[in-house]
Amino acid sequence: MEVQIALGADVMMVFDECVEHPATYERTRESMGLTHAWARRSLEYFEANKCRVPWFEERGGKTQSLFGIVQGGMYADLRKESAERLVEMDLPGYAIGGLAVGEPREVTREMIARTLEWLPKDKPRYVMGVGYPEEIEEYAKMGVDMMDCVLPTRAGRHGLLFTSEGRLNIKKKDYAEDQGPVDASCGCMVCGRYTRAYLRHLYASGEPLAAVLNSVHNLAFYLDTMERVRGELAAGLDQSRSGDLSARSEL
Repeated sequence: MEVQIALGADVMMVFDECVEHPATYERTRESMGLTHAWARRSLEYFEANKCRVPWFEERGGKTQSLFGIVQGGMYADLRKESAERLVEMDLPGYAIGGLAVGEPREVTREMIARTLEWLPKDKPRYVMGVGYPEEIEEYAKMGVDMMDCVLPTRAGRHGLLFTSEGRLNIKKKDYAEDQGPVDASCGCMVCGRYTRAYLRHLYASGEPLAAVLNSVHNLAFYLDTMERVRGELAAGLDQSRSGDLSARSEL
């Protein structure tokens, strides 16, 4: 907590324990209790020390935000208890942790959906450690506000590229003479300047530039995905408001 405060992180996280998967109910409940105890200690330390940093005055007296982390493994009742315990602390935001650790994806979706039911809708809700572009889109439409994942760069380092037509493994020999861009629909600098053949050559040659360019493209694809999702959500909200206004005018 001291380090996070000193760094001036905009969003700080309480200390928690991410239980292994699979884990028994008893083990998960014990771990969750430790997470809650640490959350309380983290909050108390933050409240006592949040203003004792050099940059506090430079920010006009604005403090950082401390998020709690909901645990509870793959047990819906423990997730409910964890969410309720953290909401009682009245934190400015809440994360859903302990997922994407080897469980089936349908279980991940279920735990996210169930946990969202018990978290306030007027505060940021953040799912930690996910995911693939299609998962991010799905979770955002479920009501998740924030996500993070190493996948765009990790996949790039291993030659996996995300495109509007699906995933592309640049390591394949099929791309050795392919003069097209990674994704014709992408406006990133990689797609605008380099061919699939060149990117495959870099990867096959062990050039560090391969990981850099692959990562740049993947990050651009993720940003484009999020921009599209935000637009779709905003459009849906606007349509909903228009419908409400029309219904009221008819009344």
